[in-house]
Amino acid sequence: MATEGQAEYESVLCVKPEVSVYRIPPRASNRAIRAADWKLDAPDWTGRMRVTARGKLASIKLEDKISGELFAQAPVDEYPGTTVETVSDSSRYFVLRIQDDNGRSAFIGIGFGDRGDAFDFNVALQDHFKWVKQEDEFKKQAQTPDTTPKLDLGFKEGQTITLNIGQSKKKDRSRPQSSGGFGLLPPPPGGKLAPPPSKSSNHNTQPSAGGSDTDLDASNSNSAAPSDDTTTASSDLWGDFDSVSPK
Repeated sequence: MATEGQAEYESVLCVKPEVSVYRIPPRASNRAIRAADWKLDAPDWTGRMRVTARGKLASIKLEDKISGELFAQAPVDEYPGTTVETVSDSSRYFVLRIQDDNGRSAFIGIGFGDRGDAFDFNVALQDHFKWVKQEDEFKKQAQTPDTTPKLDLGFKEGQTITLNIGQSKKKDRSRPQSSGGFGLLPPPPGGKLAPPPSKSSNHNTQPSAGGSDTDLDASNSNSAAPSDDTTTASSDLWGDFDSVSPK
């Protein structure tokens, strides 16, 4: 697309090798235009279409396929607008307002045999005027002084900054001791720990005053039995010596 310094040069936005031109009836009211009202099976002219741009102004030129002679052209200063209008019943047909060198204008209908050609024609005009709008906004921004306060990020006199790079504080985390370390000892094979001796058990081991005599008598009676056996055995042993001793 041409810039402001290159306004004298013409750029080509879109070229379509075949387009049909139709005479359209005058508008009776403000209702939408329908391509079905045209004689679509008998176009009044068929040729080539070129969409060009010279600065901000675009032009739609209808030319002969072979000689390139200009049949009609439609200068476009905005899109969508009154120069190029779409129809209500198809996306392949448009209404153009053509204009001659004397300034006289008329409305004609154009149509494309392929929907892709109609899409390219539509997009070419949209992209051009989108660029025109952006150029206008840039010019307004350049002409309008920037009144917003600027943010000063510089250091003031005597101001310093300290950066700690690569230094991080490690938090103490309690790690559970594994079973193979010096932790708690494993329980005994029975799976239950013996309870520690309590104070009450120490008192129970001391014999009571009433039961001491009975325990002693039982111990004396038990100890007396082996002593009798010993004396009997000894007397029998000496009895053998007595029997062999001379009288």
